[in-house]
Amino acid sequence: MTRQYLLAAAQLGPVSRTEPRESVVQRMIDLMHEAHRRGASVIVYPELALTTFFPRWYLEDEQELDSFYETDMPGPLTQPLFDAARQSGMGFYLGYAELSLDDSGRKRRFNTSILVSPEGEIVGKYRKIHLPGHAENEPWRPFQHLEKRYFENGNLGFPVFETFGGVMGMCLCNDRRWPETFRVLALRGAEMVMLGYNTPVHYPLAPEHDHLQDFHNHLCMQAGAYQNGCWVIGVAKAGCEEGCDLIGGTCIIAPTGEIIARAQGFGDELVIAEIDLDRCAEIRRNIFNFALHREPENYQPICEPKTAS
Repeated sequence: MTRQYLLAAAQLGPVSRTEPRESVVQRMIDLMHEAHRRGASVIVYPELALTTFFPRWYLEDEQELDSFYETDMPGPLTQPLFDAARQSGMGFYLGYAELSLDDSGRKRRFNTSILVSPEGEIVGKYRKIHLPGHAENEPWRPFQHLEKRYFENGNLGFPVFETFGGVMGMCLCNDRRWPETFRVLALRGAEMVMLGYNTPVHYPLAPEHDHLQDFHNHLCMQAGAYQNGCWVIGVAKAGCEEGCDLIGGTCIIAPTGEIIARAQGFGDELVIAEIDLDRCAEIRRNIFNFALHREPENYQPICEPKTAS
């Protein structure tokens, strides 16, 4: 793959609690086919793309909870997406809930994303590190946010992968609010960071911030792109999902921090823009040049540290 190509950010509208995987996967395939017709080579889907955002409910039935997770990737219901990618020669990023068993048979649950090559092969995996929300039922909330109950913190760190013409990194939703996410990935060479999110409009702990949700979403992604000289692809699950309003705002951000393409609605929607990975050098050579501006041997403290008396 060349270092210049069209990339598609595939926003998804609401996914209901009862919508079967087959239906969601078909929606994603339809977006992939449209992206392919429009010349895109890579497509990015949201966090937990295959189901509704189930952490908004307190679930006590383990069998019901398990139904929201993938035990195999691809599995029988997701294989058609991989087949469509291989047939169209498109790579993709996908966020989903992962359920695995350790050597002792204990269930491990992660909020996961993967990179899939144009040949339909998984070439990278990431597990969400910064889990928001809470772990116990809080019935006073208009909706729960039980990621701390339903997922473990990711145990893979922030890996990068040579694919899609360059060096790719991944993160998920709340990770984008922490500057070290982008910095660690960039220091490891990431030229593009792909991330999916499900972000509600309403924040029960601080409702006075509701009007800032969309602003903060783009603020942290644009800052991450600019300060690290990398592309950032932020893809939302959007719209009113099971009574919870999600912000949307899917966008493609250049290494300069500029949003060059953005979704206009709250349903299934493609955002397509031309990616040039060589543009990372605009920032990394001219502004945030670590070798030039932060060489340890050239560092002099403003004042000498005090010693204990």
